[in-house]
Amino acid sequence: MSSVSATSLQSFLGGLGLAFPVHALLTLNGSIFGISGFMHRAVKGRKEDVAAVLGLVLGGLLIGKIDGLAPVVLNYSPLRMVASGLLVGLGTKLSNGCTSGHMLCGLSRFSLRSAVAVATFFTTGVITAHALHSDSLAPVSDFLNTQLESSSGYLLAFSALSSLAAVVISRRDVPSDTPAPKKNTSPTRRMLTSVLTAVSFALSLRLSNLTEPTRVLSFLLLPPNPAFDPSLAFLAVGAIPLLSFLYQKYGKPYTPAMKKDVDARLVVGAALFGVGWGIQGICPGPGLVNFGRALTTGVGIQPLAIWLSSIIIGGLVVP
Repeated sequence: MSSVSATSLQSFLGGLGLAFPVHALLTLNGSIFGISGFMHRAVKGRKEDVAAVLGLVLGGLLIGKIDGLAPVVLNYSPLRMVASGLLVGLGTKLSNGCTSGHMLCGLSRFSLRSAVAVATFFTTGVITAHALHSDSLAPVSDFLNTQLESSSGYLLAFSALSSLAAVVISRRDVPSDTPAPKKNTSPTRRMLTSVLTAVSFALSLRLSNLTEPTRVLSFLLLPPNPAFDPSLAFLAVGAIPLLSFLYQKYGKPYTPAMKKDVDARLVVGAALFGVGWGIQGICPGPGLVNFGRALTTGVGIQPLAIWLSSIIIGGLVVP
């Protein structure tokens, strides 16, 4: 099996790009960028969450037009997709978060609850990936690769423009005499902000390669497995320190009340999510973005629809 190169610089740039829509949604709408939460609340009809889900799919549609690449679904079988989706749905509902809400948003706020969740789902994800994929992925070389895909510039530019558009639209709604913190009050502009920040996030997510199951699973294999891919560590290095700086400097006044307790529900939920993540290498954000890519390219629609439907069902099971 021929080796593949890591995407270190590209994933780092994608991580930087992810920080801005996450911060924009917090400071403009006062909302946490938690994608599993978007999905679970969208099913109940909450309009801003429906808008965010549609924005992620729309971002995927745009990505399909930009790079023309169909999403990858590894070892497809309906049973595997259902099992993975149900576990991700159950787990994220129980633990109130996934990689976006707990890893990006939570760790950047130094949340103990999120740190426990991340440690738990990463551990079960590693165990599951080793059990199912340790011998099936290509070896990875050139850990400090600085090459970029040809579509990288477009992805980064459109991501930045989407976040900027959200800021411009939102700030027109804030009266000049409104005391800080200033947030959107118009329902229409709040929904537009949700859509635009989600599109921006989707584009940077693709740039980071978190949308690619092979990259995710190779990362979860860890050294000394020859298939270990460090690219997603570069994503974290790009995103979390920048998000932490933005949060500490500007975001604290906008942060809604959050759960702080570490309980069995959190740990069990995070563990289940990690198993579902390790089965297919997909979490809610990449699943929605890749569904949009599938709609554009016509490839992978059925397996991703099965997986996303299973998340919804899993979430509905949990009170």
